[in-house]
Amino acid sequence: MRIVIQRVAQAAVKVEEKVVGSIGKGLLVLLGIEHEDDLSDAEWLLNKLIHLRIFNDENEVMNRALLDVEGELLVISQFTLMASTKKGNRPSYVRAATHDIAIPLYEQFIELATQKLGKKVAKGIFGADMKVSLVNDGPVTVIIDSKNRE
Repeated sequence: MRIVIQRVAQAAVKVEEKVVGSIGKGLLVLLGIEHEDDLSDAEWLLNKLIHLRIFNDENEVMNRALLDVEGELLVISQFTLMASTKKGNRPSYVRAATHDIAIPLYEQFIELATQKLGKKVAKGIFGADMKVSLVNDGPVTVIIDSKNRE
């Protein structure tokens, strides 16, 4: 499981010109799921995500986490994060999980995040053609992969 985290001042996702999820200050997370992922990957990544100190404190030092600033969370499914570009110029998505694996893990990730944050988590629509807009704050962008826990 791989996530791209973007610290945002605001973010929104539209499907067919309708806003289906939006947040103010917080984190926009693009979530890619591969066929070998399970609930332990989701739990580990979520724990890392909500405790990642990428928000500024009173001294303008990145020393606060999403929980500390009571920030919001928008999670977007994105199978293309699992792309392999080893051979040729056309990305291969063979590592991306099929719907029967990815949808339940995506929903579990959202549910766990809702429980840990104690508030609603905004989300896109799995598999839909989505238009994501954001105001990247910083910019601050971090990538974390549950199979490469460094």
